[in-house]
Amino acid sequence: MILHTLNRSPATSRVYQQTLDAMASEDRLLLIEDGVQGALPSLSPLFGELSGRLYVLQEDVISRGLEERCDPSIHVVNVDGFVLLTEEADKIVSWF
Repeated sequence: MILHTLNRSPATSRVYQQTLDAMASEDRLLLIEDGVQGALPSLSPLFGELSGRLYVLQEDVISRGLEERCDPSIHVVNVDGFVLLTEEADKIVSWF
């Protein structure tokens, strides 16, 4: 399994499309930095095919004032959860 991290908002960048194209069925995606905007209900449908494999970093959500606004289907993880995801992954690919 590959852990992909995406730090660009799908509202302002199309990098998310390249990320999705590169992902295998067992891979996971963690939205970080400005990428956490992808967890908003208006943008989360762009990641619909990742049901159960889409994560968002809690600290970045909080720093952008988006807590309580994330799509409930997206897993919110803190830094410890981020570390756990990296430990479970064979490798990590960053998209920016």
